[in-house]
Amino acid sequence: MTTNTNDTTESSAAEAMHRYYGLAKHQAWDVKNLSWGKIALVPETSGSPAKRERRQALWRSVITQQLQADELAVQVSVQLQTASNDPEARLYYSTMTQDEARHYEAWSRLIAEAGGPCEPDPYLIQLGKMVLDASTVEEKVWLLQVTFEGLVIPRFRQIATSAPGTILAEICNKLTIDDGIHHGAGVCYERMLLPKATARVKRRIEKLSNKMWPLYVQHILWRPRERAMVGAMMQDYDAAMIKHHKASALKLAADFGLSVDLVDA
Repeated sequence: MTTNTNDTTESSAAEAMHRYYGLAKHQAWDVKNLSWGKIALVPETSGSPAKRERRQALWRSVITQQLQADELAVQVSVQLQTASNDPEARLYYSTMTQDEARHYEAWSRLIAEAGGPCEPDPYLIQLGKMVLDASTVEEKVWLLQVTFEGLVIPRFRQIATSAPGTILAEICNKLTIDDGIHHGAGVCYERMLLPKATARVKRRIEKLSNKMWPLYVQHILWRPRERAMVGAMMQDYDAAMIKHHKASALKLAADFGLSVDLVDA
């Protein structure tokens, strides 16, 4: 009896989705169990009251951006749980929705205790609209899990390194693990979806990737007024990050047989 290669691949991917589901359940954590009241919310600064206020505002702007991102992730994960036809994926997205809601809860509590949200990132708003408005599951999985969540994990590590011994770092370390699972599951599910997708859907993914990239670059480079003072200092770091992220995104697209350009602007 001959086994169809596509059927075997799909079966393996379905089994992998079950493993990601189990891993996500195992890694689940509770916001109330973070070190609230035991360690600083964000890095504390000595000096004049004005200096401390400026530094606090800088960290509030970082938290605001993460709160925005996870508000989007909650909405998209609900869309995916509803729209996915594969039972393994629906089961996984039930857990991912809980994860993203937990992330949103953690950021919401942190920003409230740190003094309230700052100016929202306009490019993140546009990126969010693009993902929410995408017409197929394949497009949403590609944009959110395969691309965006894969690219933001180094940002969590960078924030945690810059804010050691704080609630901010504690949350970022947990999200590094959670989003790593979400990214891996998204890559796995996309490998189930794309072989069955039409050429039109694949072209849509390529078009959306090219449209997303300059917005993503602007998202990386954007500085609210609270972080304007560090903009010049971060130029070299931002440029290196964009270069690294672009190489990663191009490699992922090539691995999936997709052709993208990713022009910065």
